[in-house]
Amino acid sequence: MIRLYCRYKEGNTALCESCRALLSYAHARLSKCPFGDGKSTCRLCKIHCYKPDMREQMRAVMRYAGPRMLLRHPWYAIKHMLMELR
Repeated sequence: MIRLYCRYKEGNTALCESCRALLSYAHARLSKCPFGDGKSTCRLCKIHCYKPDMREQMRAVMRYAGPRMLLRHPWYAIKHMLMELR
């Protein structure tokens, strides 16, 4: 989703520095998540691992890329929606 955001919203051909930092931060936070793979999406989580500024940045990415995922990567979008139902 970050790559989709960076490419189409910001107009970059490769990940910019801020998007690369956000992706790295997201991977680091998810690797330390106490719920592991069995959790639902971060939006519904009771524990917020992200710093407030990074959380807002991720929300902006999700707001833009979420609806577009249905067209570009429908399987990933459906899988993400099913995770929210768990």
